[in-house]
Amino acid sequence: MTEQTQPKTQEEISQWVREQFQNANKFLAEQGILVDSVVAEESRYLPPLVAVWKLKDNKKQGYWVIGGDLPADVVTESAAEDARAAIKHFSLNWQMKASNLRGMESPTEEQERFAQILETKAENLYALASREEFWSNQ
Repeated sequence: MTEQTQPKTQEEISQWVREQFQNANKFLAEQGILVDSVVAEESRYLPPLVAVWKLKDNKKQGYWVIGGDLPADVVTESAAEDARAAIKHFSLNWQMKASNLRGMESPTEEQERFAQILETKAENLYALASREEFWSNQ
């Protein structure tokens, strides 16, 4: 995201978080997951790059969901103990998915593009998770 579109004020940040949550909620609904509540104190946002929410569905099952300037994805809360570990989990999972797409016998052009996106986003996520200054208050 460019400097021009990076949220600067608290209002812009709040708007970005709301938009990303709406996108994530739509993604979850498509997966058959109906959100009941957000565990706000365990969720993390780094506008305009990434948002990670810990959620409970209407059956009280917990999930981590990721959104932002990357593909939306979800895992059960047992996959990670905190938002940082969830980001690492998504990163490693996306690297494996990219590798699997590239390892197909005849990947389509679209699959190749998606593999590249997953790989790039996975590398960026892992770098983000490795930066201590973003996680000092977790």
